[in-house]
Amino acid sequence: MERDQLADFLRRRREAIRPAEVGITDGPRRRTTGLRREEVAMLAGMSVDYVVRLEQGRSSQPSTQLLGALARALRLSDDERDHLFHLAGHRPPPADGAARLARAGLIRMLDLLGDTPALVMSDLGEVLAQNRAGLLLTGDHTSFSGDRRYVAYRWFTDPAARAVCPPEEQEYHARQLVADLRAAAGRRSGDPTVTGLVDRLQAASADFRRLWAEHEVAVRRADRKTFLHPRVGSLLMDCETLVTPDQGQQLLVLTPGDAEARERLELLQVLGIEEFPTGATDTPKR
Repeated sequence: MERDQLADFLRRRREAIRPAEVGITDGPRRRTTGLRREEVAMLAGMSVDYVVRLEQGRSSQPSTQLLGALARALRLSDDERDHLFHLAGHRPPPADGAARLARAGLIRMLDLLGDTPALVMSDLGEVLAQNRAGLLLTGDHTSFSGDRRYVAYRWFTDPAARAVCPPEEQEYHARQLVADLRAAAGRRSGDPTVTGLVDRLQAASADFRRLWAEHEVAVRRADRKTFLHPRVGSLLMDCETLVTPDQGQQLLVLTPGDAEARERLELLQVLGIEEFPTGATDTPKR
């Protein structure tokens, strides 16, 4: 771990980001040219004290999870992210692991979408990043570990994961999840990450086995679904998916499907995140 170099790199990247790039208002009394340390801490989900110690070269070695959070918060490019890992004494994520870090360009798009809920997802259904509006609508989906990182795994193994979806729509969304995973498995034929996930899902869920055996294949790029939110009720949302050229990551944008959904989404923005139960809602992939 190269503490001094790591500290210098983090300071310079923090100072190079304009607050507007990450959705923070740049007021007239602001003295800092870039982000404040407390703003980096908020974006990365860590303590301000730890950010200070990192920038002063006094920290313990950060974990790969913390480095990934810092890379997202500082909007690092792939090369910058790899450099961050090297300075911290870790190997950069391999191809599959790197896909689990949202691309800097997609994170910038999240910021630009403002009050429109949006998420960055991997092709296997991991939520890699969310904007504030997306967090308010769906809950926090970036902190899961193990197989629970995958939306399909939670959907088929945890009944609470289906609570966001009306009962009459659950079969439809279950089929969509399986068909989309089947398409990903076809693109990544022989990939042990995919085959292992499918094997574990088949072992864990008879419902998944039933649908997987039907061999339906479909890549969903647009959809309409109803969200049952614990604070504002039912929201009909249109879902549009933008896919990166290598099909490894997707930007999912959610817009109100009718006037009532628009009003409830606006109410949710006013209520904010206070007392919102983390992970209280779960949404099927796209």
